[in-house]
Amino acid sequence: MTLLALVSRALESHGIAHAVIGATALAVHGVSRSTADIDLLVTDPRCFDPALWTPVEAAGAALDMRRADADDPLAGVIRITRSDEPPVDVIAGRSAWQTAIIARAVRVDVAGAAVPIAIPADIVLLKLYAGGPQDAWDIAQLLDAAPAIEPLVDATITALPADCAALWRRIRERRA
Repeated sequence: MTLLALVSRALESHGIAHAVIGATALAVHGVSRSTADIDLLVTDPRCFDPALWTPVEAAGAALDMRRADADDPLAGVIRITRSDEPPVDVIAGRSAWQTAIIARAVRVDVAGAAVPIAIPADIVLLKLYAGGPQDAWDIAQLLDAAPAIEPLVDATITALPADCAALWRRIRERRA
């Protein structure tokens, strides 16, 4: 079983909803770029329970669990590694809009595992929240691949911080 499948199964066995995000989700939706890891988004703090990860560790994986400070926009990150496989980063969010992204995810087969994948509009929201130069490039590529997602981003952007909406307006203006 792949590391991604092991991690997804561990989360599901504890009722923790999650979604693949980042470059892996982009690839599923037609935007390919190189990445060294697979990112999963969760918003359930139970992901930091060491007992949840016992089967993953028993399958030869190592965990690096890092909780964030209370003022950090994320609750923390769990990096899971196993030889000869891409690492899996479980990114623990804190916001209701991130929980909604997970709820809208669709199940797709990725690397031998049927896992929930964030939909394209939600990937844009996450990229707007991250706000870096690579994120802006990813958004442009995703909009080229799926231009019909713009109205859904427009409808959901209000749940994000104001600077995300400002970045979205700038990206749309450049595309016009």
